[in-house]
Amino acid sequence: MGKTLDIAIVGYGTAGQALAVLLTRDGHRVQVFEQAAAPGPVGAGFLLQPSGLQALWQMQLLPQVLAHGAVVRRLYGETPCGRAVMDMRYAGLDARLCGIGMQRGALFSLLDAAWDSGDALHVDSRITAVDDSLQRVQDRHGRWHGPFDLVIATDGSASMLREQVQGTRLDRIYPWGALWCLLPRGDWQHVDELRQRYVAARKMIGLLPVGTRPGDDESRLSFFWSMPREGFHAWEQMGLEPWLEEIGTLWPEARERLAGITVQTQLARASYRDAVMDRWYRSRLVLVGDAAHSMSPQLGQGVNMALLDAIALRDALRAEADVEVALAHYQARRKAHAWLYQFWSRWLTPVFQSDRDWVARARDVLFQPIGKMPGGRGHMLRVLSGTQHGLFGKLPLEPEFLTALAAIAQRPAA
Repeated sequence: MGKTLDIAIVGYGTAGQALAVLLTRDGHRVQVFEQAAAPGPVGAGFLLQPSGLQALWQMQLLPQVLAHGAVVRRLYGETPCGRAVMDMRYAGLDARLCGIGMQRGALFSLLDAAWDSGDALHVDSRITAVDDSLQRVQDRHGRWHGPFDLVIATDGSASMLREQVQGTRLDRIYPWGALWCLLPRGDWQHVDELRQRYVAARKMIGLLPVGTRPGDDESRLSFFWSMPREGFHAWEQMGLEPWLEEIGTLWPEARERLAGITVQTQLARASYRDAVMDRWYRSRLVLVGDAAHSMSPQLGQGVNMALLDAIALRDALRAEADVEVALAHYQARRKAHAWLYQFWSRWLTPVFQSDRDWVARARDVLFQPIGKMPGGRGHMLRVLSGTQHGLFGKLPLEPEFLTALAAIAQRPAA
């Protein structure tokens, strides 16, 4: 175990929350700075992969997650005429594996309950600067905080502290975004599947079971609709009814789920960035989560990567007394895993979100056959499950964790 540190965490999203829990448990003195006046989840739902689930198991939070999440065994995508484009089952990799669909509000509540923040959570404190020593942080009100032995930037894909690391190779906004909302699950029949429907690469609709959240026992679906960022204004001007009619034409069952959507403000907008860093830290400032490696949501790895980052940084600080040596070990461990996901995410995005119809036609013809080639399906399943490590490696999953997950994966669908 390394020495006790004074640590500032900038941002109270998944990465910041997980680090607050882990580092406080290890005896470090942690202060968290969150820009929102009333911290809460951003977004509708997501898919926890075996990689992220193992991180939560290591945090002793897996039972709470399983109590609220929805077991997902299959990832299926098709065209409106019913032609399968993607059909992946976790059992094809290992019968003990599954994903867990979860509401962002549920994970936020569970992580928040696991950290006794006391007066260590500073709200309405957007950090805008770090001093030259990289030991003090300044909020938007001009107040300085510190000194700290370590400053951890978990302030998301649009991180204001990323530039301070001085290692940015690429940082750009994707031209495509999405509309999101939570819907009652009701009698939706695909209770253990992520379902998507594609119109070339120009339109994509998705429905993911995401279970319940603390204080709300109604099971829900996370809905998303892909669209260009520049199309948000036109969608607003068009009004709700034409859009709902279009969904009814493309996917009548999805339209039925949207019966409770009566105003456009019930749908949240999301945009995404692609940020590639040559390095993730400088001196005592380190990037974690989307601040270090933001990418498009095509592989659904954002939350999972944030949890893995938090575990890796905790372990590095345990192993090394010297902070900079610990950060170097953290960077080496996580970059070896993250780079492949950034690569595939960047190349897959035009296949599912673009106006390149020929790319979509090639996808519809080739995606399934490639998945049946020797070695191809296993690689695709490992990438989708978050367990591919580099080109040829595998992220190790602990036998005890697999035993715990198997009991869930083999349970009849609820």
